Amino acid sequence: MPEVEELDHLDGETTGDYDLDERHALRRVAGLSTELEDVTEVEYRRLRLERVVLVGVWPGGSFTEAENSLAELAALAETAGSQVLEGLAQRRLKPDPATFVGSGKVEELREVVLAQGADTVIVDGELSASQLRNLEDKVGVKVVDRTMLILDIFAQHAKSREGKAQVELAQLEYLSQRLRGWGASLSRQAGGRAGGAGGGVGTRGPGETKLETDRRRIRTRVAKLRRELTDMRTARDTKRAGRRRHAVPAVSIVGYTNAGKSSLLNRFTGAGVLVEDALFATLDPTVRRSQTAEGRVFTLADTVGFVRHLPHELVESFRSTLEEAADADLLVHVVDGSHPDPEGQMTAVRSVLADIGAGGVREIVAVNKSDAADPMVVARLLRNEPHAVAVSARTGAGIDKLRALIESELPQPPVEVDALVPYDHGELVARMHTVGEVLSIDHEAEGTRVRARVPEALAAALEPYAVARR
Repeated sequence: MPEVEELDHLDGETTGDYDLDERHALRRVAGLSTELEDVTEVEYRRLRLERVVLVGVWPGGSFTEAENSLAELAALAETAGSQVLEGLAQRRLKPDPATFVGSGKVEELREVVLAQGADTVIVDGELSASQLRNLEDKVGVKVVDRTMLILDIFAQHAKSREGKAQVELAQLEYLSQRLRGWGASLSRQAGGRAGGAGGGVGTRGPGETKLETDRRRIRTRVAKLRRELTDMRTARDTKRAGRRRHAVPAVSIVGYTNAGKSSLLNRFTGAGVLVEDALFATLDPTVRRSQTAEGRVFTLADTVGFVRHLPHELVESFRSTLEEAADADLLVHVVDGSHPDPEGQMTAVRSVLADIGAGGVREIVAVNKSDAADPMVVARLLRNEPHAVAVSARTGAGIDKLRALIESELPQPPVEVDALVPYDHGELVARMHTVGEVLSIDHEAEGTRVRARVPEALAAALEPYAVARR
């Protein structure tokens, strides 16, 4: 069997408990205003509390959809540690190419910012560099778009070396398209003789702007991160190949962020991973070993949560991690049954799954938080999804039904055997239980008579004891 991460226990507390304590130690400090320039003098292990106003464009659909989108943006802002003061939405066919929202709404936004004492505006959409600059000029405070906000949350929550590298790569890819400069930032560095005695090779000629220097440094760093992630991907692929070689079925838990994926993993395996009522609470994938009632081993993997309009940079950077879902034999799609728009969340998740090549993997829908959800909503989801079960990771309701459904949907080993295994080769019987599906078993005088479905490699090892040969 390949090695799979085991649960760490210390004095009755899990690894997730310590992670949660560490995250709660990271607090943002009120009273330090956020200027357009970078502020670096911040209290140790503490960040600035930003007072934010939200603004979005409502191109179509119902007003409820617009409210849900702004509510999700508010949850993202609070997860990042900000204080949401107010939210504005404008109905228009498409965003304004200059300032995202119309000129009248910009003036209203500026008045709200001044009245509320806000220091940041968060836009429910992705801004171009010109839109970002124009909107900042108009409202007079820092402007952040949805993509920048999500990247900031990922940067806060990433723990593993691979996760941090993936987030940094996504941030640099996003930043490289939005570098800006004013005044001295656009002046050229001295080249040729103006470089003085220390100029030398590489500094002759007209010189380069600071903007060009920043782009060059970003390209260099991006190349280095891509090399590191390629090496890490090789290690991850090796682990996956080991599980496939040992015929261990892989089950991936996928779903919208904060749907309860980590809670479900803890309920199934006692993994003890971090659980928090926040968006993108866990980013690093966790793989745990589980087994069926008959003892057949399979792996459960918790993956990063999805969200509407998940930044393209994140999908590309986390592709090796998301491939845990694409390479799985079965997906457990966790849906928050208490959310106002669970169907919309499912559509967003399936869109990302299609992007990473996991659209054709068999899927079970687990309608989570059934204890808090409207029974009519749960009934509607169960009626519309062919392989669905209502569960509550908090109370444990429905977990046994979900486990049974997972066991029934696991891929069956390809070869059916009927063998009489001598008692001194009991390890073969144990392997049949672990990686195969035992159909019947009898203990006879000469050995153990077993009918089972097993992988091809184990079938070859059992060939000398096949009943048909006797």
